[in-house]
Amino acid sequence: MQLGMVGLGRMGGNMTTRLERAGHELKTYDPSVDSTASSLDELVQQLDAPRAVWLMVPSGKITEDAFQTLLRALDRGDTIVDGGNANFRDSLRRHAEALGRGIFFVDAGVSGGVWGLENGYALMVGGDREAVERLEPVFVDLAPVGGYVHTGPSGSGHFTKMVHNGIEYGLMQAYAEGMEILRESQWELDLVAITEMWRHGSVVRSWLLDLLHTALQQEGNDLSGIKGYVEDSGEGRWTVFEAINESVPAPVITAALFARFASRQDESFAAKVNAALRNQFGGHAVKREPS
Repeated sequence: MQLGMVGLGRMGGNMTTRLERAGHELKTYDPSVDSTASSLDELVQQLDAPRAVWLMVPSGKITEDAFQTLLRALDRGDTIVDGGNANFRDSLRRHAEALGRGIFFVDAGVSGGVWGLENGYALMVGGDREAVERLEPVFVDLAPVGGYVHTGPSGSGHFTKMVHNGIEYGLMQAYAEGMEILRESQWELDLVAITEMWRHGSVVRSWLLDLLHTALQQEGNDLSGIKGYVEDSGEGRWTVFEAINESVPAPVITAALFARFASRQDESFAAKVNAALRNQFGGHAVKREPS
C-alpha cells in the first residue's frame, strides 16, 4: 500500500527501506536528506486518498508542528500515525483534535532500534479499529512474526511503549549492577566469557544480554572507552509518574531512573552533605578537595 513517511533518520529511514522491500510505495519528507517531497504539503499532494502519513520524528515541538501542519493539509478520512516516543497524554489530545476534523490518529509505539531493518520492529498500536485495520499490511510487514499488536483505543499504544521502556530501564540497571559486582570481586573474572555462557540456557538470557556481550567484546572487560554518563529520553520518568498516579509500587524502575540521574553528576552534592553531617555529629574524618 501507499504511505507517506516523515523523518528518515536511524528509525524512519530503515523503516522506509523495510517497507519498500516488502512492496509498499513510500513517499517521503525529511529536510535533512533526499526525499520525494520538499515539504509536508507537497508530501500530502503526492499521496492518493485516503492518505496515511507516518510521523517518525522526535517527540515534542517537532512532532507537534508536523501534526498541526498535517491537520491543515489532510482531508476527512485520512490518517496520521505517530511512531515517535510521544507522551500518551499528547496522543489522547491529538486523537481528539484529529477526530474533530474527521481525520484518524493512530499512536504506534515502536521498538527495535538500529536492528529493526533486518529483524523487524515490535509495534504497539493504539487507535480506532477502522484506521488500524486499514494500515495493518504496513504494521505486519514492519514487524517480525508475532511482533505487532493493536493495544486498543488511541493513547494505549504509546502508553504500552512507555511501560515497555520503563521495564527496559530496570533490566539494563540489573545487568549493570551485576557486572560491577563481578568486576569488583576478589577474582579477575572474564566478563566476556561469563556473558557468553549466560546466553546459553541461563534464566537471565535475553537480547539485552546479547548486546551486553557484544559491547564487552568490542570495548573490553573494563569498558574503558565509554564514559559512564547515561541519558534518558523521557519514558522512564513518565512510567514513574503514572505509577505514582495509579498508586502502583515500582521501586525497580524508579531506582533505575535515579541511577541514570546519578550517572550525570561529576560529584554528588548530597554525598558532600552526608560527609559533612557525619563529621559534625561523630567527628568522622572527611576527605578535602585539594586547595
